[in-house]
Amino acid sequence: MTELNGVRNRLLASLSKGDAELLIPQLQPVEFAVRHVFFKANQPIKTVVFPEAGFASVVATSGAGHSLEVGIIGSEGAVGVPVILGEARSPHQSYAQVAGYGHQIDAKSLWAVMKQSWPLADVMLKFAYAFLIQVAHSALANGRFTIEQRLARWLLMAHDRVEQHDVPLTHEFLSMMLGVRRPGVTVALNKLESSGVIHANRGHILICNRRGLERIAGPCYGVPESELAHVGLKPPSKT
Repeated sequence: MTELNGVRNRLLASLSKGDAELLIPQLQPVEFAVRHVFFKANQPIKTVVFPEAGFASVVATSGAGHSLEVGIIGSEGAVGVPVILGEARSPHQSYAQVAGYGHQIDAKSLWAVMKQSWPLADVMLKFAYAFLIQVAHSALANGRFTIEQRLARWLLMAHDRVEQHDVPLTHEFLSMMLGVRRPGVTVALNKLESSGVIHANRGHILICNRRGLERIAGPCYGVPESELAHVGLKPPSKT
């Protein structure tokens, strides 16, 4: 990779010309399939990925084997937030929820470049801050909102990170993402479908009415997205 012209990753696009020139020589193209593992719990994070398409789930897992998604990362940021914060590992794991592609850098190389330029490090840290806000609001959503609102929020977040209204998702994935049993996901999907905001097919969910989905999500959705805008990493607007 020799330039960042036309880059879709909003974090990379936010870099100054000088900082981009520091980072560009270190970037390599990468493609990832569904369930591709970006990093495993309590193991060294070797690379940081800047998605251009597709997105990753960050999943917390208990010692008893219970798992729950705590955040998602797509073209607005970087998969490997612990590295940005100076850590080489995480108790969480991350894998691809939707297949895509992007750019990757060796974790040690990214940290070295960040130490060379405070403005570059500042951009990275602003994204890390916005992601932590998303994680906090995932906890709030799980504790204080209905399954239908949480599902609407999650679909909106997925829609923010894909280029089409058709989001490839299975009931199995949604069950783990929302921390509810599959029958509960089915009931919630049926309610959203009866409201006319989505159409669910096997393995796919079509967003039919985004604004209606936003109304259902209510205050469950929006604060982390506002923080992305606040730090200059607002996702593309969708209708």
